[in-house]
Amino acid sequence: MANSFMPQGLFPVNGNAPVITAGTTSDYVSLKNVQMCWVVCHFANATAATDATTIEMATDVAGTGSTPITNAVPIWYGVVTAASTQLAAITPAVSYTTADVTGNKIMIFQIDPASLGTSYDCICVKVANSGHATNYVSVMFWMLPRYQSKVSSMSATEFIVD
Repeated sequence: MANSFMPQGLFPVNGNAPVITAGTTSDYVSLKNVQMCWVVCHFANATAATDATTIEMATDVAGTGSTPITNAVPIWYGVVTAASTQLAAITPAVSYTTADVTGNKIMIFQIDPASLGTSYDCICVKVANSGHATNYVSVMFWMLPRYQSKVSSMSATEFIVD
């Protein structure tokens, strides 16, 4: 039987379309009604470069009080090649820097909203400037809603407005 967890159980919210990794900040998303969030970053590097990536937390989707997360979170990472599409679990951390290689790279952060504390309920992704105009990143937030029965009636605005 096929796995029907995605997208029926998870709700996708686009953080940003592919953009040059030049000090990039994704949209801020609200985790108020979210049980768990997986942040998927896809890098397409035509030029070998590292991509320093952090998750920041804020008090609203405008980015008020934005600051890097302070609790280490699970991270998975992999360089996608013709021979491998495998992701490896990385030691939990608050940020991660990709390998200095060309090609496609995938990084996933698992964010438990409870780990943000009582003052913060919004997050974004920040990617430092790789220094190359031929390198791109896109971000997708996969939300596990707190109330599963609402998935089919939800819209992206539930995660991008406070």
